[in-house]
Amino acid sequence: MTEMPPPAQPPLEPPAPPPASDHGRAGRDLRAAVASAVVLLGTAGLTLFFFKTAFVVMVAVILVVAIWELRRGLLAMDIDLPEQPLMAGGVVMIVVAYLWGAPALVTATAVSALSVMLWLLHRGVEGYVRTAAASVFTLIYVPFLGSFVALMLAEGGDWRSVGIDDGVKGIITFVLVTIASDIGGYVAGVLFGKHPMAPVISPKKSWEGFAGSFVFTIAAGVLLVVYLLDGDWWVGVALGVIAVVMATLGDLCESVIKRDLGVKDMSQVIPGHGGLMDRLDSLLATIAPIWLLLHYAVFSR
Repeated sequence: MTEMPPPAQPPLEPPAPPPASDHGRAGRDLRAAVASAVVLLGTAGLTLFFFKTAFVVMVAVILVVAIWELRRGLLAMDIDLPEQPLMAGGVVMIVVAYLWGAPALVTATAVSALSVMLWLLHRGVEGYVRTAAASVFTLIYVPFLGSFVALMLAEGGDWRSVGIDDGVKGIITFVLVTIASDIGGYVAGVLFGKHPMAPVISPKKSWEGFAGSFVFTIAAGVLLVVYLLDGDWWVGVALGVIAVVMATLGDLCESVIKRDLGVKDMSQVIPGHGGLMDRLDSLLATIAPIWLLLHYAVFSR
């Protein structure tokens, strides 16, 4: 009698991959994000209060790293930024803005842009326009906007001064209203977010989150202008409106850049936050109009 062959065993399925870390609706590792923010803000506070020039140096280092991140991201599109002249020009722009003000910053920006374009000549004709355009974009987006931090700090007068002067108060105001926008949007978005603001660009950003940012930022703006800067309440309202609108636009623009480059984060240099550009987007977008408002409505009274 012929024996029947044993039934075929089903192929073993590969083990399921471990579940991805879930950081909640906000998509962040909140513990790492808070720890990183505390370290960064603590370092900024120490340099700001005790040696303002060290704060400017810290800002320059941050912007140099941000240029490196943008170059790294643009390489995905075969755009190789000339990071050496961009970094050198960016540092010069920050220094001259701090020491000699807005006219010197404009001149340094123009010279840096032309220097970068000349630097690219040795690479030849192919791809020149695309690389030069990306380089000038990077120069304006990162060091030019970042140099307004130096302009704000210079509102306190002599760079050798120590303590909480108008420049330091302006930096504190600028940072806190931007943080208020981020916190207000985060809290309201997590608790109430249902209607996406720009689902294709930033799916987690909602109109409810924007409303939370609006309320938090205006409240913070009024309190800071009235009690820290000794200014008028309406300046605080204007400050809050400017901050929340510009911070939101800055965040959306950064999201578009990352989607175009096909990356989630610009890098992983800050635990819980991603890259520096992932945290600078709102700050870079808000600093110029905030400096302009405070310069003419508060500091020049």
